[in-house]
Amino acid sequence: MPKKIIKRFLPNHKKIREHKHLQIFGKLIHDPNLWHLNRRSVSGAFSVGLFAAFVPVPFQMILAAAVAIPLRVNLPISVALVWITNPLTMPAIFYGSYKVGAWVLDTPVREIEFELTVEWLMTQLGDIWGPFLLGCFLVGLTLAIVSNLLIRWFWRSHVLKGWKERRRRRKEKRQNC
Repeated sequence: MPKKIIKRFLPNHKKIREHKHLQIFGKLIHDPNLWHLNRRSVSGAFSVGLFAAFVPVPFQMILAAAVAIPLRVNLPISVALVWITNPLTMPAIFYGSYKVGAWVLDTPVREIEFELTVEWLMTQLGDIWGPFLLGCFLVGLTLAIVSNLLIRWFWRSHVLKGWKERRRRRKEKRQNC
């Protein structure tokens, strides 16, 4: 069952409820639907988490939680998936998103030397912000939709496989009696 696989990797929900950054949501994070593991909640959590990962803002975890709570999708999965864009992967992911945005807008791709300074942000980012934000939006939206569909398909096929296996075992049991 996919539920058993996912439960192995999820942290304890009591620890997450007590996390200092999530305290801004107050009692909203005590909703039991945010902790369920079912096809809808997990696929929705993947959509929320992957889309939030591609939003180029600080505190993506809070953004993912703020979207997951009203949609009532699995909160831990939504929040954990934003770590796809971490300090190691962020330059490559965001550069790829910029290239997608430049391709859609049919603008030339500029070679960028990234520096985390205020001067760089004021000069370089001002020149590429349009293709960059469009690319982040499109890649995030595409991954959100594709992941939702794939998780739903995987979950359903796994459940159907379990049903067939149970049916086969019952049939064998009846034949052996």
